[in-house]
Amino acid sequence: MHHRIAVLSNVNMNFVVRMLSKELAAADPDSALYEPEGYGNELGALLDPSSSYEAFAPDITFLLMDLMELADHDPEAGCGRIESWFASLKAALHKERLYYISDAFLWGPELEIAPADGRGEALESRWQECLRALCDSHPNVRVLPYRRMIAEMGAENAFSRKMWYMGRILHTGEAQKRIVALLLYILRLQGRIPKKVLLLDLDNTLWGGLAGENDHTPVILSDEHTGLMYRNLQRVIAQMQRQGVLLGIVSKNNPEDAMDIIASHPQMALRPEDFAAMRINWRPKPENIAEIAAELNLGLDSFVFWDDSPAERALVKAALPQVAVPDFPDRPEDLPEAMVRIYRQYFEQVAVTSEDRQKTRQYAENAKRNALKTQASDFASYLRQLAMEISREAPEANSERLTQLVNKTNQFNLTTKRYEQAAMEKLLRDAGKRVYLYRVKDCFGDNGIIAAVILDLTQAVPMIDTFVMSCRVMGRNLENAIVEDIEKELYSQGFSSLQARYLPTAKNKPVENLFEKLDYRILATDESGGKLYETPLPPEAKRNYCARWTDAKSR
Repeated sequence: MHHRIAVLSNVNMNFVVRMLSKELAAADPDSALYEPEGYGNELGALLDPSSSYEAFAPDITFLLMDLMELADHDPEAGCGRIESWFASLKAALHKERLYYISDAFLWGPELEIAPADGRGEALESRWQECLRALCDSHPNVRVLPYRRMIAEMGAENAFSRKMWYMGRILHTGEAQKRIVALLLYILRLQGRIPKKVLLLDLDNTLWGGLAGENDHTPVILSDEHTGLMYRNLQRVIAQMQRQGVLLGIVSKNNPEDAMDIIASHPQMALRPEDFAAMRINWRPKPENIAEIAAELNLGLDSFVFWDDSPAERALVKAALPQVAVPDFPDRPEDLPEAMVRIYRQYFEQVAVTSEDRQKTRQYAENAKRNALKTQASDFASYLRQLAMEISREAPEANSERLTQLVNKTNQFNLTTKRYEQAAMEKLLRDAGKRVYLYRVKDCFGDNGIIAAVILDLTQAVPMIDTFVMSCRVMGRNLENAIVEDIEKELYSQGFSSLQARYLPTAKNKPVENLFEKLDYRILATDESGGKLYETPLPPEAKRNYCARWTDAKSR
């Protein structure tokens, strides 16, 4: 996606801006970069409605702040200056723009003779607290992981006293290159759809050695030596799971031996409940992966498969080319870092929502729903036993989840339009648009916010511009309830008809005939397979669904 970008700072970032401009010109020539007027007046640029920054109107602003300069080289009085800076920044924020603010790294020669009383650490801590509070209250504000970059380089390699004294340039040439790379990486994240599932082998992958091979030779998993390498790998994977990555196991083992280790080994950082799906057997791994994809109702391009065996990796690559299959390191000491790279390459996203953190629980509950489905005498009986409850949620209070749902949904997505967070914030305030957001609960738990509809009200006949629903709840007739809810509200407001559109993609074939099933009539078709529909209001057909409305707004 193309962007209008600004980089503001309280120190000299001219070289960073120039390098970024060259990189953007090569990678995305339609993007535009703001040319700042000096440095040290970042708040003035943000607050002044007549500033050149405001005239440029960037949709993404990076604020790279030097904490020592902001504190005026006085760690004792710095906390007050930090609080004042954040108060001014908060007043300057625009809801329709994105802001990335650097986290804290305090550097300066003063620190070398400052008393070791924790004042420097307190300054960093106060910055982090203010930044986190701002991110929590403003979904369009995010953390720029500047501190991690400096820590990886080492302060002695990241900062230059010579450049600082010559031109208030804080960073070495190499650090400037890394800052540019970091900004470009975040810009790439803005437009990418991350993978959803990490599938793991067990023996010599999640632990060292072979499960059940020899009672006197336990698997290698401990708090020291090679065993610690595998334990740290699991710790990285556990953190990924907490960030919304679904985990699965695809391994050739005796299931009893493997499950005994997973469930009871004292050094396991991952337990059975951390995995959304498991296939521990002696069948070909491509078959198991295809089964898991069907079980989770996800496309194969949502999966990453990690296995120590070159033969197994080659087999999956050949049989399931949609599945990402990264290389495996030669040395076990490289395992944790290799998994970090996998996370950044395939899974990292610009924002993690509460929905993401509940994914494993939600998919585990889905397994119970599927078990109920096999036991039910018929489909209607299954839906009744689920005891579904549906309600509307306020889109303004859930804008991050709304944006994520629209951007990450592929199968149940009628038009596959994408919106960045800033564009969604602007849309939510557009009088010509109306947004509906739905949550579903059932007897097994809370499915979370699972569907969104965006109406275009700019024409005489309202149009369903966007309709998306999570794959977790597909096949439960919830679309009937949602569309009927919208139709009834529009009819009560005086509208006599409603239009809708289907635009085909490579992945939304499951909803190709959705509106025909809802008794909409086709007004027009195009060569690509797109269709325009209309229905009178109130709708002629009474639609079946087994869900109870729980909010007064809808019923």
